[in-house]
Amino acid sequence: MTPPPPDIAVLDYEMSNLRSVTKALEGLGARVRIAHAPSEAHGADAVVLPGVGNFGEAMVRIRSQGLDVAVQDAVAAGIPVLGICLGVQLLFESSEEAPGLAGLGVLPGTVRRLRTSRKLPQIGWNRVAWKPGCPLGPADADPLLSTYYFVHTFCCEPADEELVLGTADYGETFCAAAGRPGLMGVQFHPEKSSRAGLELLGRWLAGVASPAAAAAHA
Repeated sequence: MTPPPPDIAVLDYEMSNLRSVTKALEGLGARVRIAHAPSEAHGADAVVLPGVGNFGEAMVRIRSQGLDVAVQDAVAAGIPVLGICLGVQLLFESSEEAPGLAGLGVLPGTVRRLRTSRKLPQIGWNRVAWKPGCPLGPADADPLLSTYYFVHTFCCEPADEELVLGTADYGETFCAAAGRPGLMGVQFHPEKSSRAGLELLGRWLAGVASPAAAAAHA
């Protein structure tokens, strides 16, 4: 019997590339629900936190809708969570972009401005060097399959080097992907990254649908 497609809750706080993310996931076979409140994410197989814009404004909106609870409850229950662009930054404790305002704090570390002499924001394609064995990284060594579309001025700085899943270079080496099994995020936009990005999302969905992932939050 063919298992049902994974049920993915995409959190909507009106600061994200929601349509593109949703279409990409649906194109890969997932069932997608848009969640504006924690109750609308309840029972999902996984949660996606996309985002574009300012860290502080995003956290204000997320807390006003109770979506911080949706993320924290998912993490506590072992339900896979994926942050995209601003979404990965929000998983950390704080950001230089919004001093004094706490992030979701499900990953230890902060967010800082890129320390580069190059033009900011970084807009365009950049190659990611993946940590060996990272489930988001491609098995194929073809550099095109590790090249993704970035739009950002800030980057994550995990408190533990083990949380760095991938790096890229833009006048400095910075964290381009971070997390741990079940709780990961990427600084780039996989939904805008052609084949490389869709394959990454496909690998993530495969992990969500795997028996091991299902058992983790059964």
